[in-house]
Amino acid sequence: MFQRWESLTFLHWRYEPKDIARLLPKQVVLETFDGSAWVGLTPFRLTNLRPPFAPAMPWISHFPEMNVRTYVHGPDGKPGVWFFTLECARLAAVLGARASFRLPYRWARMRVRDNGSLVQYESHRRSSFGSGSARICIRPGGLMEPGPLDHFLTARLRLYTRVGNRIGFADIEHAPWPLQHCKILDLEQDVIENSGPPAPQGTPLAHFSRTLDVRIGILHTK
Repeated sequence: MFQRWESLTFLHWRYEPKDIARLLPKQVVLETFDGSAWVGLTPFRLTNLRPPFAPAMPWISHFPEMNVRTYVHGPDGKPGVWFFTLECARLAAVLGARASFRLPYRWARMRVRDNGSLVQYESHRRSSFGSGSARICIRPGGLMEPGPLDHFLTARLRLYTRVGNRIGFADIEHAPWPLQHCKILDLEQDVIENSGPPAPQGTPLAHFSRTLDVRIGILHTK
């Protein structure tokens, strides 16, 4: 599957490893940095969603999305992303991703507004998918030179998920993130604590990226 991610913000909080490791299946191992687990809240706009050899379709191929994630090693030791939730504004995309990739997608009312100097995100889960809302506003800054922690949090080229009693994975291909500094102007959310992890504490580490083209491979199981 091919897609483009636009107006994407990474917000990450430190956690005690034990608080996150207990939420994971036994087949994956929590990955830490500087002795901490990290949980991310990542809102963005997805565009140009399409399968190989086919064009993107109007409406269904463009929508806001947001995920809550942490970082793990899979059964073969390769690093990747573990999603606690993926919020999405298109019900058809929610149902399709749940069926094809077994990912924990939830349907939400969402909006992304980007006027170049400010980026605003809103998300409210549909009642049939539980509670969870977010309101975020950031001001993007200049390009940054990523360090080891920045790479750890953003340079992830595999996703893991449950497939029955087994672990599924799909590889992700994209160029290095063109990361920018950003300033958080407004942040209210309870999506994280309504997706499994405890409520985050303190001010998150923030990154922004304007656009990135992505290819997601087929789902395999271990």
